[in-house]
Amino acid sequence: MNLKDPNYSKYALVQEMMQTVDVVKNFKSDQTKGVAGTIKSVGKLLLTGEGSSRIFPAKNAIRKALTWGLNLSISTDGSRQSSQYDLSKFAVFCASNSGRTKEVVLLAKKLAAIGNENRFALTANKDTLLEKECRQTFVLNCGWEQAVAATKSVIEQTLFYESILWHMRGIDKTTECSALPSLIEQALTMPIPGDVVTCAAKAPTIYFAGYNDGVAEELTLKTNEITRKKSDFLEGTYAVHGIEEVMDKEDIVFVVDPIDDEIEKFQEVLVQGVGLKVVAIADRDTPFTTIRVPSAGEMKPYVFLSAGWNLLVEIGLAIGINLDKPERARKVGNELIG
Repeated sequence: MNLKDPNYSKYALVQEMMQTVDVVKNFKSDQTKGVAGTIKSVGKLLLTGEGSSRIFPAKNAIRKALTWGLNLSISTDGSRQSSQYDLSKFAVFCASNSGRTKEVVLLAKKLAAIGNENRFALTANKDTLLEKECRQTFVLNCGWEQAVAATKSVIEQTLFYESILWHMRGIDKTTECSALPSLIEQALTMPIPGDVVTCAAKAPTIYFAGYNDGVAEELTLKTNEITRKKSDFLEGTYAVHGIEEVMDKEDIVFVVDPIDDEIEKFQEVLVQGVGLKVVAIADRDTPFTTIRVPSAGEMKPYVFLSAGWNLLVEIGLAIGINLDKPERARKVGNELIG
């Protein structure tokens, strides 16, 4: 992507992707210090929301907490399903950029009704319906997005949740955070191989495989919104455990940060068996065609996601569609009025 090129800069989606660099640069982790103490004392945390407000923010936090061995149980589900749980002993974060998402607001109302005081909101707007139902609301600094596909807000939401874990763990991520904006910018502006873009633009289905940390799953959703193509998220080794039966050799699979021990099986089943193209998004060389991103240590999921956005913009432009205006998708999926 290149904001100096009008073919890119005319789209709000591209502008907002590039604004992510400043969003990360201006992120203040101190804002979560107080709520981190509350969550630590509760010991159980549910992160809920719909779509992009939940997928990467929640699942990145879960993976990090488990990897670090934190004494905190983190769960995630959509708000309708979560409303069926006994959440009386949980701290709950309800995420909705608009603050008007029906499922999320109704869950917050239920939490208030049962007397759960540990209910928090994360939004991109002030004075919302959701804020009225939560004990404390945190408002993102990224501002309201014009494009239907959420981008910069997803990164800020994810940093927000992860910073809670930093405080609980007692670690200082200042150095990593200061380096991240430049790494994200590199991932957003790096050239994507033309043959990869052409293959993906022609593919009947675009698959994303990888860790269940929200990156590949979020890119699957963004593929639908940005390229209007069918897409599927293949967690872990799902890609080689049955779905190959219905894959087409014209399809393409993007593997985010492939696990070395799984590469051989992917080659055997997908490349040799199905005959389709497999492309890695990684910070190292792999046996596959690789979209190589800069190394970012524990912050690399943010860089992988940014590289994926870059890829999807190129695919969308190659197809010749309006990146900002899907035909059916809406900015607020299910809005509560009043």
